[in-house]
Amino acid sequence: MSPAFSTTSDAPLGTFEEQVMLAVARTGRAAEAGGAYGMAVRRELEEVAGREVAIGAVYATLDRLEAKGLVASERSEGGASNSRRVFAVTPRGARALVDSREMRERLWRGVDLLPLLAGGRARGAT
Repeated sequence: MSPAFSTTSDAPLGTFEEQVMLAVARTGRAAEAGGAYGMAVRRELEEVAGREVAIGAVYATLDRLEAKGLVASERSEGGASNSRRVFAVTPRGARALVDSREMRERLWRGVDLLPLLAGGRARGAT
């Protein structure tokens, strides 16, 4: 596999796609909480990532990820009125997450932000 591009999908994961998939992985482990259904994923993003997220954006992203084969869903038991789609990261999705993390780590190698945080100027800034 080329370090510049993942072969698991047509394009690298977007930031929000990556965050949604990680929230699915985290909430999917908590079976007592009902698994990784849409509202649980939304709550996880809000609590851990500290960002407000519209439930529509979560479901649109989950649907897109499922179409790409990166997550899968099934209806939970509980009757028609309590039926929820519960999501899980697929093996292909896990590979995409690993590829995304590795790409981010390669990009961060050699980056030193301390001078900027200390009030310095970025190279090339005027």
